[in-house]
Amino acid sequence: MNQPDTIAVSLFSHRVAAICDEMGATLKYCALSPNIKDREDYSCAMFDPEGKLIAQAAHIPIHLGSMTWCMRDVVTQFDWSDGDYVVFNDPFLGGTHLPDITVVAPIFSGVQLLGFSASRAHHADVGGKSPGSMGLEQCLADEGVVIHPVYWFKSGQLQPEGLAEFFQKARNQAERNGDLEAQRAACHVGQIRLLALHQQMPVDTYFQALFSISEKYGRSCIQAIPDGRYVFKDELEDDGLGHGPFDIRVTLHVMNDVVDVDFSGTSSACLGPLNCPLSVTAAAVFYVFRCLMPEHTPQTAAIFSPIRLSVPEHSLLNAPKGCAVAAGNVETSQRIVDVVLGALAQAIPDRIPAASQGTMNNVLFGCDDWVYYETLAGGAGAHAQDDGLSACHSHMTNTKNTSIEVLEMHYPLRILRYEIRRGSGGKGQFKGGDGLVRTWLLLEDCHLSLLSERRKHTPYGLSQGGEGKVGKNQFTRKGKVYVLAAKFSEPLQAGDHVCIETPGGGGFGLSVSPDII
Repeated sequence: MNQPDTIAVSLFSHRVAAICDEMGATLKYCALSPNIKDREDYSCAMFDPEGKLIAQAAHIPIHLGSMTWCMRDVVTQFDWSDGDYVVFNDPFLGGTHLPDITVVAPIFSGVQLLGFSASRAHHADVGGKSPGSMGLEQCLADEGVVIHPVYWFKSGQLQPEGLAEFFQKARNQAERNGDLEAQRAACHVGQIRLLALHQQMPVDTYFQALFSISEKYGRSCIQAIPDGRYVFKDELEDDGLGHGPFDIRVTLHVMNDVVDVDFSGTSSACLGPLNCPLSVTAAAVFYVFRCLMPEHTPQTAAIFSPIRLSVPEHSLLNAPKGCAVAAGNVETSQRIVDVVLGALAQAIPDRIPAASQGTMNNVLFGCDDWVYYETLAGGAGAHAQDDGLSACHSHMTNTKNTSIEVLEMHYPLRILRYEIRRGSGGKGQFKGGDGLVRTWLLLEDCHLSLLSERRKHTPYGLSQGGEGKVGKNQFTRKGKVYVLAAKFSEPLQAGDHVCIETPGGGGFGLSVSPDII
């Protein structure tokens, strides 16, 4: 067959992306937990026979970028056959942090392997020491059950031993099983749809054409950045165990259509859960450069081929196996984005926004019978054309909130306050977006874990724009208010109020006083 033309490849790209959208809808409506079916904390993607990304839906950036980095290492471990489903969450072998569980299924046309469908979803608990499996543990084993890539089904036959430990230790096992089955259903939809597409056109031929076109988009993106060396540094405040701050340093060396991203000078791995496996670091870097590409750019692995990573071993961003990583995925990834954007702002200032809130504000309530997980929106950074958005999720997270009605129906919690945190965005010609305020009333004793940042160091502004305000964590017991640390993991009592105020985004440009005009 002759190589397909550009229009045919574009149509093919959109059709495969639509398969990923349908996979996501299947996962959402089949899942049991509010975290997946309401917050939509999941991602779906398609891969070629070698494990290279060919399409993804607009789901969670940290999930999809990390799968781009690692799937080739996972798929080569198995002798695949029709009816196989493989499950894993190992952060050092294809995962991000333990609550993110991935299900992968091969897609066959007769004996020909066409590719793979994959779904990744954040499970509310994976058997860690703390309810929600995102406390202040000091090693990976204490954060939950580590699932190395293992058969869940082999040729259509259930392999119960593969997930036996997980179902034994995870809280709310029925919900865990239901969510995993929803992921399997999503992968099955991917199998059916790609096979049907292959009956209309040879998908393997289109894969190669798609990779070729995608790489051109990636190289054009880098070529539009002026050649040079751009350096930026920011900090993570602490690891929740009395250590910190931790530097994250980046040097971007742009040369024609290639960029070297060097994190030399970044702090060493820490005792607490801020550590990143290399896949998470790669995902954050990939996300930033993807944002510089046209919206219609095909979402394949090839768009990232001109990006070369250099990350020191045993550093915070390339941590040794066995380190605690729960917050690396959700907090450190946000700061990686901040430093890469800060460096790019020196090269292309009119295209880069000021810092957004720089945290996901992870909140986990739970006990042996139930676990509630939430990430809280905040202010987005302003940019050269407009103000930043208020009370939105930004950068490495793309979830919704849990609605008050769903939350109060499922958990012994009540929402007392939920509003915009007015005035928390940075000032400037364009203002940073505002954060939000959310207050919970506990109706029974439970455990609270918090993983948050930007409680001491403000989100930066750009072009003389003002900084966003830092966030605040506190709880009230019998009328007395207590300040909570940015990272916290302790039991609380029925009747306690927990209040989180999230950071605002940085401003952009120097504001002009009306009195001067």
